[in-house]
Amino acid sequence: MLPLAVLPFPEIDPVIVQIGPLAIHWYGLGYVVGILFAWWYSKRIVSNPRLWPAGVTPMKPQDIDDFLVWAAIGVVLGGRVGYILFYDFARYLANPLDIFAVWQGGMSFHGGFAGVTIAMILFARSRGIGIWTFFDVISAGVPVGLGLVRLTNFINSELWGRPTDVPWAFVFPTGGPEPRHPSQLYEAALEGLVLFLVLRLLTHTFLKLKNPGTVAGAFLAGYAFSRIFVEFFREPDVQIGYLAGGWLTMGMVLSTPMVLFGLWAINRGRSQVARSQVARSPA
Repeated sequence: MLPLAVLPFPEIDPVIVQIGPLAIHWYGLGYVVGILFAWWYSKRIVSNPRLWPAGVTPMKPQDIDDFLVWAAIGVVLGGRVGYILFYDFARYLANPLDIFAVWQGGMSFHGGFAGVTIAMILFARSRGIGIWTFFDVISAGVPVGLGLVRLTNFINSELWGRPTDVPWAFVFPTGGPEPRHPSQLYEAALEGLVLFLVLRLLTHTFLKLKNPGTVAGAFLAGYAFSRIFVEFFREPDVQIGYLAGGWLTMGMVLSTPMVLFGLWAINRGRSQVARSQVARSPA
């Protein structure tokens, strides 16, 4: 049953401006703004002594400045490699030059996450910064970038949802005649706005930066839960389809270990604080 009315798909050109062969896309701008916001927000966090044990910040704002390039390389390289390996390996094997056409889309969050995680570990070790503390600082601002990129997926009419009769359905220009869930907007709301507000409460209200790994674990588990939930409304990539009898998707498979690892990290942070309190208590 089709809905009585379908929301008109907004006519937004995926290209913001084009000068000759040079084109600036909303998709690429989403990544740039997301990385810059995370950089700015991380500097704010490490500049606020109130958020840290005994008012001593574990790193300098200059450390965040220096990590910016590492983060950009990790996100872009990891995201691209992850998409190629997990989602469309056959296509890129047949057309190797398409690997470099990043403006056409084709980025994997899970690959970008792996890439930036490696970059954070290497950078933290090179500066003598606690790895879990560094994870906490960087992850606190990441949801904003995730939300922005999902909005650009909507603008690009890609990664749309499954056919539906809900009144807020859209007929996507590239999605056939059926009204579909705007699953990109669901992800933008959950992985972007809601997750950012949750992490903000943890860092600034409950002061969980004093429990290394708690904020990073909440980010991992929160993202993964959101992604798994939205996968029930999102159309799987056509080259992969459904797994395990027609309901499981690649996004669910890749997100499940993140839930477990995130919950483990939260528990680890709580356990470390409990052990330190026992060690400080008088005999």
